[in-house]
Amino acid sequence: MPHNRARKRRLRRLNPLRVRRPRVRGLSFNRLIPNILTMLGLCAGLSAIRFGIESRFEEAAIALLVAACIDGLDGRIARLLHATSHFGAEFDSLSDFVCFGVAPSLLLFLWTLQWEGGRYGFIPCILFTVCMALRLARFNASLADDDKPAYSANYFTGVPAPAGALIVLFPLFMGLEARRIQSEWLFTCAHQPLLSAIMLMMTAALLVSTTPVWSFKNFRIPSRHILPIMLGTVLYATFLISDPWAALALAALVYLLMIPFSRQSFKKLKREAEALSEEVEAVT
Repeated sequence: MPHNRARKRRLRRLNPLRVRRPRVRGLSFNRLIPNILTMLGLCAGLSAIRFGIESRFEEAAIALLVAACIDGLDGRIARLLHATSHFGAEFDSLSDFVCFGVAPSLLLFLWTLQWEGGRYGFIPCILFTVCMALRLARFNASLADDDKPAYSANYFTGVPAPAGALIVLFPLFMGLEARRIQSEWLFTCAHQPLLSAIMLMMTAALLVSTTPVWSFKNFRIPSRHILPIMLGTVLYATFLISDPWAALALAALVYLLMIPFSRQSFKKLKREAEALSEEVEAVT
């Protein structure tokens, strides 16, 4: 019996009509999923620019929200699928620059600064976009830094790109809410070029600053706070669905108010780490 099996295998190898199945060389589809998501986010950011040029600001804001949601998912999906790569990181950074660096400043320019900002209306837009590029370049350079202290793992250095776009679009969100409720005075306040210029320059400074900001990646929540946070999330989601522009404007203000508390928390952890290291040195 073993002799017959060996003979059959030998005959199959010698059969000239036997067709071998070609091997497909390349990456698995799982490794392409994060890059496909990043590409879809980039398309959403470019669509926001197009909607802004056509004065369709509601669609432009929605497109940027889609880009922000995708930006929050692609990196996590890449880590879950073990599909992280240097190409994906660089592609994600370039997509962030277009979606959160170019599109928001252009939308504010088309919203109010183009007509009422005078000859200097474009300067805040340039400042914001340049600072966004510097912030993303600093973030990419810090990925290779292995000397960062452990307590800084839960903090960003400066405001991250999607949060910067959320903050800077506060006048647009307020103006869209004024349109929805048909409030003339609120729309006039939101359409002031000075407000847009202040938001652009203030956010640009936050982007390139060294202010520690909570990243919420490995943020541990005490057990007694889990239920209130879940209920608060449900309430905010309901508010976001029923009144999206007011909810987004409120989120921008809450994020700004959160920055001083995150800075105090970072300083507290830094003092505790320094005191612990001094105790260790004293013992040794």
